[in-house]
Amino acid sequence: MCRKPLFVLFAFLLLNSCPEGRKPGKTTRQKKIVPKEEVVVDCNYTFEEAIAGTPAPKCITDQLVLVKVRYYSIDNKIHEGQILTNRQNEKELKEIFEFILRQHFPVSKAIPVVKYHWNDDLSMQDNNSYSFCYRNTSFSKHATGMAIDINPFFNPVRWKNGCHHRPDKPAGAAYNPEVAGTFYSSHPVVLEFEKRGFRWGHFFRSKYDDHHFEK
Repeated sequence: MCRKPLFVLFAFLLLNSCPEGRKPGKTTRQKKIVPKEEVVVDCNYTFEEAIAGTPAPKCITDQLVLVKVRYYSIDNKIHEGQILTNRQNEKELKEIFEFILRQHFPVSKAIPVVKYHWNDDLSMQDNNSYSFCYRNTSFSKHATGMAIDINPFFNPVRWKNGCHHRPDKPAGAAYNPEVAGTFYSSHPVVLEFEKRGFRWGHFFRSKYDDHHFEK
């Protein structure tokens, strides 16, 4: 009896039993692994470290939360920092920083002011973005973490009306809207803050406080 048809059938079944996409005698190609973009960590405080040494009373520190944020810095790399802020602002600031990241808006750094020994001037001089820094609660929203400053050296305080004799702050800073990281009225980040109910310091009566947003 002729066995050739059975042999042909067996060979056909053997060839078609290989897994889809593979051929006998060849190995599968390994999928190329793309490394994640490197993230530069600017700070990694615990909450206790972030409030250490503040003169704020416990009734205020109990309102605070430490928020981890990511942003493109002025070196065009993604950085990770922290914002010590009021719990009321936690969700919105997380979402705003996600927006800032998508916009590739450069944030110089975001580090709790404990690094600067609670000296607001030193923090601003270093172009640091921050929220909570305790001082007179009747004067500053930063005292309860209800305000945030972003890139203060790029967006310095400039005085209006009869206050022109006072120097811009921080010292040596100059406003130039052409510099990346600087705000102006139609800037997408400014509009995002305003959409969420934050007041922009540009419209303060005595000064242009362009780095400042508050609830």
